[in-house]
Amino acid sequence: MDRLEKLLDRARRSSSGLSFPDFEALMKHAGWSFKRRKGSHRLWCSPSAYRLPVQSVRGRAKEYQVRQFLAQYDKEYRNG
Repeated sequence: MDRLEKLLDRARRSSSGLSFPDFEALMKHAGWSFKRRKGSHRLWCSPSAYRLPVQSVRGRAKEYQVRQFLAQYDKEYRNG
């Protein structure tokens, strides 16, 4: 199992249990690109140009943002 598969598995099992650095690593390994940072918000874009602003809360990824990422990842992966 490679790094992307491990991170995807962990995110699917517990979206609230993902650290923010792991969440950003997941997005990077999934082909998403970091576009910009403004304050605490970071903007990531998917290969199909879906934009997802994310931010860290005490070093953890926000659960709803992880779910949004997974939904978009699944949509692009199935169609791409």
